[in-house]
Amino acid sequence: MWYLRRFFTHFAEEISTPTDFISCLQQTPNKIQNSFGGSLNLESLSWLHNVAPCFPLRGDQIQIIHEPNHFYETLVQRSSVARERIVLASLYLGTGHMENAFVQTLRRSLQQQSSLRVNVLLDFTRGTRGDVNSKTMLLPLVRDFGEQMRLSLYHTPDLRGLTKRLAPPRWNELLGLQHMKVYLFDDAVLISGANLSNDYFTNRQDRYILIEDKPLADFYAQFISRVQEFSLAVNKNAQEELHKDGKILPYEGVKEEFIMHAKQRITDFMQVTYVQQQKAVEEQKGADTWIFPLVEMGQIGIHHDSLVTRQLLSSSIERSRLKLATGYFNLTQEYMDTLANNCLAQCSILMAHPNANGFQGASGPAGGIPAAYTLIAKKFYENLVHLKQSHRVNFFEYEKDGWTYHAKGLWYYLPGASYPNVTLIGSSNFGERSVNRDLETQVCLVTNNDGLTARLQAEADRLFSSSSTAENQITSRPVPRWVQAVVRVFRNFF
Repeated sequence: MWYLRRFFTHFAEEISTPTDFISCLQQTPNKIQNSFGGSLNLESLSWLHNVAPCFPLRGDQIQIIHEPNHFYETLVQRSSVARERIVLASLYLGTGHMENAFVQTLRRSLQQQSSLRVNVLLDFTRGTRGDVNSKTMLLPLVRDFGEQMRLSLYHTPDLRGLTKRLAPPRWNELLGLQHMKVYLFDDAVLISGANLSNDYFTNRQDRYILIEDKPLADFYAQFISRVQEFSLAVNKNAQEELHKDGKILPYEGVKEEFIMHAKQRITDFMQVTYVQQQKAVEEQKGADTWIFPLVEMGQIGIHHDSLVTRQLLSSSIERSRLKLATGYFNLTQEYMDTLANNCLAQCSILMAHPNANGFQGASGPAGGIPAAYTLIAKKFYENLVHLKQSHRVNFFEYEKDGWTYHAKGLWYYLPGASYPNVTLIGSSNFGERSVNRDLETQVCLVTNNDGLTARLQAEADRLFSSSSTAENQITSRPVPRWVQAVVRVFRNFF
């Protein structure tokens, strides 16, 4: 157990939380073993209880959504019947017909339910791009519904001074974004990697999981509220201002003071939640599924999700299997090193074919991004061959006529299992941006529910069914010389 204790100690140092956050290390082995309802086949995953809050529930409280149009229908339907709260955290809201129809649904619900509160968190740079944008789409609700409607825009602390004044739209988004995708309706939480725009409602494939659980909904509502404390509040005059509980604007004053304040607000909240949920785990009855919320905010010094993800990869045991998906293959060097050197599972990696990449055909430097992903995958594959590990890691590319691919996550199969007992789902692409620049959240779901494991398998099968093996393609596909020259320098921006 020394290696787990070493990891937990490093984990605690990385996120700078009080020692109480890892006080469960003092648990007896039996207590840890029984943390998954006494399930012996999940015992190898018991370390999760030591590093993240846990929400026990039943598998029948979870619905897996497969298609973009069903994702949109769920957003609209849930918004139309919400009575107490709607919380939307996304990169941006689009400006087309479907997005406008969604906004009108929010308007009707606010009109019909005076007790309803709508709380929206978007990214500042992406949400204010262009004359018609996310902010202008939602501003009428801010003006018409007073305290019922709150709109916040997260502004990265790295965009300040001359850079803030001179960096043009789109380019200013390279420095850091609010990238979380959490959609909450009363006591249901929809976790996804999809944004609120037309492509994600029609022909851009992502993942979506709907969880009916009040404690988890309370957690995410409070968590988003914490993030809004160090974001900009949009008032009725369309101006961005300091949140009423904010201490310092992200682009003024001393950057380190902003970071320290933001980090403290999140780590304090996670600490309190962790302690509260320990009691819920101990008192669980009938739970067969466990949700662990993970957070990554590299710009303010919180590396929680990435540490848990890396530990999940490195703690995989012999004869286990692992499927990893990302819309953009730009895994961090640590993830690639872990998969190559410390992971014992048989791995399948699913990524977008260049034709299914949202940047394909883009003008300017962005048009070279699909080739950059190919180059990074090629270098990783060549390293696997050098280490004699290529037999253990297989590559697949998603390609579907008329569709783009944005799904990400992980499915983990215990030895001998036909269905996955673990999945990661959320906003993280497992890349350099996800770890070091953007705000991300995903959940680690562990289940012993036969119906849910079968549904998770069906989800993975649907995604992989539109893919083909890619080792030959990524090693033979031409990459422009200019992409080869710049990818190493700029890979942490895309």
